[in-house]
Amino acid sequence: MADLRIYNVVILGLGFLFIFTAFTTCGNIEQTIVKSLDNDTFTGSGYHSLGIIYGIFSFSNLLAPTVVAIIGPQFTMFFSGILYSGYVAVFITPSTWSFYFTSVLIGIGAAMLWTAQGHFLVENSDASTINRNTGMFWALLQCSMLFGNLYIYFDWNGKMEISDRSRKTIFIGLLVTSVLGTLSFLALRKTLPPEEEMLNEEEGQPLLSSRMMYKQRANSAVQDAKSEFSLELSFYSGVYGTCIGATTEFGAAAKGLIGISGIVLGIGEIVGGGVFGLLCKNNRFRRTSVVFLGMVVHFVAFYLIYLNIPDDAPVVLKTSTLNKPYLTPSISIALLSSFLLGLGDSCFNTQLYSILGHVYAEQSAPAFAIFKFIQSIFAAVAFFYSGYLLLTWQLLIMVILGFTGTLCFFMVERIQNFSVDLQQEH
Repeated sequence: MADLRIYNVVILGLGFLFIFTAFTTCGNIEQTIVKSLDNDTFTGSGYHSLGIIYGIFSFSNLLAPTVVAIIGPQFTMFFSGILYSGYVAVFITPSTWSFYFTSVLIGIGAAMLWTAQGHFLVENSDASTINRNTGMFWALLQCSMLFGNLYIYFDWNGKMEISDRSRKTIFIGLLVTSVLGTLSFLALRKTLPPEEEMLNEEEGQPLLSSRMMYKQRANSAVQDAKSEFSLELSFYSGVYGTCIGATTEFGAAAKGLIGISGIVLGIGEIVGGGVFGLLCKNNRFRRTSVVFLGMVVHFVAFYLIYLNIPDDAPVVLKTSTLNKPYLTPSISIALLSSFLLGLGDSCFNTQLYSILGHVYAEQSAPAFAIFKFIQSIFAAVAFFYSGYLLLTWQLLIMVILGFTGTLCFFMVERIQNFSVDLQQEH
């Protein structure tokens, strides 16, 4: 049984690796692709597409548990993978209506996919293996950022313009990758974990009925913290790569740098996830310390980006940037900023998942559903304003809300420590 569970976790991770190699790469380059289209009838925006995805994702979380319960996690992930593949396929021969229609579909598919993933991972884990299995899955998922951006780099390196042939080659390859990930879900095997280890709907009801006041307050503060960090998710996953690709001073290397930036960002994610997610053992000390470190790391990254990237980089359409930054744009500083963005994000995510799982150890399913709901709402808002606000204002918003989110996290930790002390007294 143990070997079968490990097999399932590895196959699950590989499926997500392939699908998100395709989807993460799309998100990182789609605004650049849209800007390069020699098609007057196409009026879509990559930022609007991502905003639609995350907006639909938010509200689809309300229906996802029902779908998973009816058809099971395996087939839910398979059908969701088909929707992801359809979104990638649109870029081969893009049209405005299909671009936005598949954005709606993939938003629905994302909610189904992640809800089913969480359910399936719990089914194949117990108290002694959940950390190991989550670590294995996370490591495989983060590799998708590396592989996808390596693919982009080798295809775009040295190209000033993106031809139709180049675009089709890229997205046919990404489509094949996504289809492979979707098919891999059919190789998952059914397991029957002990009843006492399984989470069911009845166990999740205490969370929704708010049985304990301290858990209400802790959950509220966690959601506040995640709402601030979701804006940064939108920035590094869809906006920053576009900014690099639009920077005039990078010349012919600009498009290839989008891929390199994603690779370096992925390395930062993996380094941070490994160090802070797996190696640190002093939980009560490390959570606040690591989150504070993540805030500082992101603030340094934002300052470097402010100095190094032109202010109009997120909003230019058919041309490269016209504004001049404070420094002469440097490739080294741009890539250092990418690494810091990934490192800071891993600091936040490892600790947010840690404390939420700790507070709701027995009711994790509904807690994480609410968590994803809040995250995707704020990500959608960020993508919608990204195409209109200058870089300086976007960075300022993230600094203010990042600081607020860190304070919210500290509040959660204090509430949790107080509740533990109160329980010990009784």
